[in-house]
Amino acid sequence: MQAENGDRVKTLVFRVSKENFDSVLDRAAAVIRSGGTVAFPTETVYGLGADGLNPRAVLKIFEAKERPPGNPLSLLVHSREDIEKVARNIPENVFRLIDAFWPGPLTIILEKNDIVPDITSGNLQSIGVRMPDHRIPLELIKRAGTPLAAPSANLSGKPSPSLAAHVISDLTGRVDAILDGGKTVIGLESTVIDMTVEPPVILRPGAVSMEELENVIGKVRSGYKNGEAENESDLSERKAGQKYGHYIPDTKVVLVEGEGKPVSDRLVKLLESYRSEGQKVGLLLSKETSEETAAFLALKNLGSDECFLLGSRKKPEVAAGKLFEGLRKLDKKGLDVIVADGSFSRSGLGEALINRLREASSIKIAV
Repeated sequence: MQAENGDRVKTLVFRVSKENFDSVLDRAAAVIRSGGTVAFPTETVYGLGADGLNPRAVLKIFEAKERPPGNPLSLLVHSREDIEKVARNIPENVFRLIDAFWPGPLTIILEKNDIVPDITSGNLQSIGVRMPDHRIPLELIKRAGTPLAAPSANLSGKPSPSLAAHVISDLTGRVDAILDGGKTVIGLESTVIDMTVEPPVILRPGAVSMEELENVIGKVRSGYKNGEAENESDLSERKAGQKYGHYIPDTKVVLVEGEGKPVSDRLVKLLESYRSEGQKVGLLLSKETSEETAAFLALKNLGSDECFLLGSRKKPEVAAGKLFEGLRKLDKKGLDVIVADGSFSRSGLGEALINRLREASSIKIAV
């Protein structure tokens, strides 16, 4: 179907199915080859793609997202051969990472080749490269015949999209096409590792953990302390665009971080305080915190519209898949504040989940 929101771009929206896969992907690839923009699902979040080697096409990404100039993008590739097209002086350890984790949720920062435009790399001499583990972008790259510059398909700084509906809400009238491939599997952005320094540095936590990386290539340094950038002026942070805010809804978010019952107790006190001031409050909760505070929430007549359950504390991978959906839903409720539960396990995707919650929050409380 065709949407005609906005006066700049007519946005085509396709629900991708087995029956129309080839015709839709061929049409989307033609948009890319003509210098246009296409949003599509990956296993992490939805991406907004354009020909990463075409400066005019890449500029359209910045315009559509209202992304700050100089904020570097990463490239999605279809094959191992594509890497040598866009990068040079590739360390041997990079190929070990590729063998272990590609296709998958790992972006690797490398020294770029001259073919990569400055607008794509943010005027840096490095570029992030990833091979997604999803048929739609892999086929789109292959059929378009070019690596795709592809940040998340949302307005800059806002929660990333895990559903096509999020992309449609943010970018209709701003991009040429949106491919609806259903809900993303992981729901958080990829791990980013900078392989241009020694030891390599993790710039953003994701589904590939530090332990998994070290099992393959040895010593790796975290670019984050407690989930936040250690050194905002460090060049390696700027390579991944970490100097800009991310995942921030319009509604103020207060994160309560800790373990178990103390988090529930503090959430109750905060809710009581905000409500006494006449503020409208939403809650982003684990299943356990919801159960521990159920009687109080019922007493305060806090209904399901004002609560979003992320899942069990012990299953951060489930919560990660729901996080951006929850932030977006609560953000539309006309609330004054969202109080977020930070009691999730740090195992698996837990570190990345807490990192995104910290990025989204303006107030952080440790208990």
